[in-house]
Amino acid sequence: MNDAASRPTPVRRRVRVRAPELTGKGGWINTGGKDLKLADFRGRTLIVDFWTFCCINCLHVLDELRELEEKHRDTVVIVGVHSPKFAHEAEHQAVVDAVERYGVEHPVLDDPELATWKQYAVRAWPTLVVIDPEGYVVAQHAGEGHAHAIERLVAELEAEHAAKGTLRRGDGPYVAPEPEPTVLRFPGKALALPNGNLLVSDTTRHQLVELEEDGETVVRRIGSGVRGFVDGGAEEAGFSEPQGLALLDEGAVVVADTVNHALRRVDLSTGEVTTLAGTGRQWWQGSPTSGPARETDLSSPWDVALFGGKVWIAMAGVHQLWAYDPGTGTVEVTAGTTNEGLVDGPGSEAWFAQPSGLAATADRLWLADSETSALRWVDPDGSVHTAVGTGLFDFGHRDGAAGQALLQHPLGVTALPDGSVAVSDTYNHALRRYDPATGEVTTLATDLREPSDAVLVGDDIVVVESARHRLTRLRLPEEAVRVESVAHRTRRAATDVAPGAVRLDVIFQAPAGQKLDTLPQALDSARAGGTPIGPSTRLLVSATPPELLLAGEGAGTDLSRSVELNPAVPEGVLHVSAMAASCDDDPANEYPACHVHQQDWGVPLRLTRTGTNRLSLVLAGMDD
Repeated sequence: MNDAASRPTPVRRRVRVRAPELTGKGGWINTGGKDLKLADFRGRTLIVDFWTFCCINCLHVLDELRELEEKHRDTVVIVGVHSPKFAHEAEHQAVVDAVERYGVEHPVLDDPELATWKQYAVRAWPTLVVIDPEGYVVAQHAGEGHAHAIERLVAELEAEHAAKGTLRRGDGPYVAPEPEPTVLRFPGKALALPNGNLLVSDTTRHQLVELEEDGETVVRRIGSGVRGFVDGGAEEAGFSEPQGLALLDEGAVVVADTVNHALRRVDLSTGEVTTLAGTGRQWWQGSPTSGPARETDLSSPWDVALFGGKVWIAMAGVHQLWAYDPGTGTVEVTAGTTNEGLVDGPGSEAWFAQPSGLAATADRLWLADSETSALRWVDPDGSVHTAVGTGLFDFGHRDGAAGQALLQHPLGVTALPDGSVAVSDTYNHALRRYDPATGEVTTLATDLREPSDAVLVGDDIVVVESARHRLTRLRLPEEAVRVESVAHRTRRAATDVAPGAVRLDVIFQAPAGQKLDTLPQALDSARAGGTPIGPSTRLLVSATPPELLLAGEGAGTDLSRSVELNPAVPEGVLHVSAMAASCDDDPANEYPACHVHQQDWGVPLRLTRTGTNRLSLVLAGMDD
């Protein structure tokens, strides 16, 4: 035997930085009431997930981590650090609710003042930090698509620390909460059926529930109640956190099966569930944007509505609107570029930010654009307009003229008989109304708890009170409720930068055993021998307001770029979207496994002469 071949492969040296303590004023969730310290995780690999429950990318990462969490349960602990964007997300009970709502099965630290976020110099949701069994930070990853790299690193750390005697196996500190015996559990959307009953997406229990007109009496449940992607009868079909519902015809409902990245069809007479669109895989940059519905990937469809003969889809996961054509069995993008923000205009140029609610009238498709706290609409020609909302970082509860009115992360919109629309203003716990005839915003009802949808039933409006696990019937008021105006901005501190030339560096280090490769191969490793159509990295830069950038905006392939900031603009937001593709570096493997890493940053900037002239954003690796 060759001596060199028999020697163990040396472990790659990593930068080791002592991990700061985990602190948060809100305390710990999912620990049975026990407070935890960093020392409690010594001997285990710790993965710290910085997230906020409004963020669709954070929800994608929660799903990515489930398999890793189960596979390495005796050597790895995942800890979520909840770092709020919206004012409502700083409320402790809201975080407790979100942990249950999204099936988080690991400890979560509630950090409403972003103390740990600042200590770890985090700049984006989501960010994953890997800490070795001796308490040192060894990797940081921003965005989605990193589970494969982290799993490889976990295996390295497990072998290294087992050899050193510093690995400790055993059960983690997770303590499951007691289940609550409610009829619904964090319901998402509701639909009035032709027979007068109500159909509700019982999101956390992965089911649909048909209720009598009273909104309380259960007629039947559709779905096994176990997270899965299974077609079949009402008792065996599997959903995964279903949300939006729409009548496909008199006898069938289309369901936005959000975490399965699919549209499902439910036969109302039999309860039979079939798949209309989606593969069960998440759409990534470079994947097809149109094609046969059952062969095309989708990304977190959150709501559906029939408009212009097609089923329009609020594709929250990629900040777009898509449409499913029942006649041809195809899907296609109808509006949005995948860039996150608020930009009106032709559908192909518009920007959205997690569209989450849809309602169709004869001449408008209304939508709740949650991350911009905006109410928007689409014309029949595909043009996009904004009625209420100004962007990603301004939100609150303010009535009056639409140009200055404020919402807070709305998830639902309902067309009213008089031509106005009701908005389920989720994080304000309110039902709001926008009247296109007057351009005024008013408040219809308060003291709701995270309303996520509403449906008209006769002269009443039935609101889905998601965090109270019920439907609430309200009489549509003739006069609006008066509320005190409140305005907020994101709690994230602005980064002080110098005006003029600033170096922007997106840090990406391919995981061990991988190399940068062409995007087509990374997006589909089965396309061996295909013609390359793009580079392995992409970078897109823009700003709000646009005048902030004098130079450096636009798309390119280099992850480093010089941008010029306008000294006449004192503050703004730099929008950075980065993507990198890596593939296993094994010449003997004809079809190497390939992966895409991507993240969008919205970085609040404040221009000052003493500010930095370099801005680094970590996509994967460490900024040495």
